Amino acid sequence: MCAAAFLVIRHQLLHQLDLHLTQSARLDAQQYRREPLGVLQGECRYLAAPACAQMVPARPGDDPAKPYLLPVTDGTRQVAAGTHGPYYSGIRLAGHRARMLTTPLGEGRALQVAVRSDTVDEGVRQAAGLLAAVGAVGVVLAGVLGSWVSRTGLAPVSRLTAIAERIATTRDARHRIEMPPERAGRQDEITRLAASFNTMLGELEKSVTAQRRLVADASHELRTPLTALRTNAELLARSGRLSDAQRERAAGALGRQLREVTLLVNDLIELAREEEPDPLVEEVRLSSVVAQAVQAARDHWPDVPFEFRVDQDANAATIAGVPARLSRLLSSLLDNAAKFSPPGRPVEVTLTRPGGRLDLVVRDHGPGIAEEDLPYVFDRFYRARSARALPGSGLGLAMARQIARAHHADLTAEHAPGRGALFRLRVPSPAGPAFSQSS
Repeated sequence: MCAAAFLVIRHQLLHQLDLHLTQSARLDAQQYRREPLGVLQGECRYLAAPACAQMVPARPGDDPAKPYLLPVTDGTRQVAAGTHGPYYSGIRLAGHRARMLTTPLGEGRALQVAVRSDTVDEGVRQAAGLLAAVGAVGVVLAGVLGSWVSRTGLAPVSRLTAIAERIATTRDARHRIEMPPERAGRQDEITRLAASFNTMLGELEKSVTAQRRLVADASHELRTPLTALRTNAELLARSGRLSDAQRERAAGALGRQLREVTLLVNDLIELAREEEPDPLVEEVRLSSVVAQAVQAARDHWPDVPFEFRVDQDANAATIAGVPARLSRLLSSLLDNAAKFSPPGRPVEVTLTRPGGRLDLVVRDHGPGIAEEDLPYVFDRFYRARSARALPGSGLGLAMARQIARAHHADLTAEHAPGRGALFRLRVPSPAGPAFSQSS
């Protein structure tokens, strides 16, 4: 900007000097048109003197005897002859820099007008010095301000880097990037990056917390059956002291506890796996899978009646999914309903197709779900007070919701009309996407 300003100032000063020469040339042309060739005014070597002027012929042979004051070149002769237009040039006059205008005067003559350009040169030098100083100050100021702006603007990135390094060192995902109050409402890239990083840290913290809770809960749930297994194993190791009936009871208890531990470990493995094997995905007729699951539940719970009703529209509907996983989801819902069903009361299973989607309802007539337990029924290892005396590990409903989410379905629990619990599985329209590889 300073260089551009210097060029503009220099151009304007020279332009003003050229205008002065043009005006002097017009006055001299009117005043000295009839004068003889040669020097017309010759005192321009002083600053206060008027412009020097001389007339030059086109032919050197017509030059006057008195020498010229201003330099005469071939260009001057061409202007006098009319073959070249007027032009400005810089010359030295009495040891000083000067500016000269050569313009045609007609009748084979050219008029040369010159004036000293000391004042213009001095103005140009002063402007150059002033603009150089301003430019240097501007560069320093811009550097200081740029450094401050960059440090201020990139402060969240520095904090992000420090927090990332701290998390890598401490493995503690509870840290967050603190945003200054003045950036709270902004939507620039740095603020959005910090907000996205905080969101990622929040999700990471939730994942780590869930992982730790899963390990702690699994350790707690495994402690009791493993203790019982060790006790029975130690008892059988001293089988010589036991009667046949005691040995048989200990062996039976050991077998049951092994099955419980095996089932619990398998459930934990299923819950830890958040992807479904893609090659196993196929078109599944949901009504057929539900019917098979209801029949398996009747065999497993012979004292509980199961009623299955399916609408005609839903009977032939298919979805993309894994049959074995869907069967596991349904068995978890049916087993949970059977555990809480009073003797003689049925478990009602209904499959409908309202609004194009498939809607599966499993309802029992038991005590229902307490209001304080309703938000936690799908949590891992969560067991309501009324269920703590019943068999199970508290993983069935958690696994059922995970399988439902993997199939883009929504599994909810609610209070049934009258009394009992109602679990509703909403499966998307069979015409749309119905399966995802990750839950």
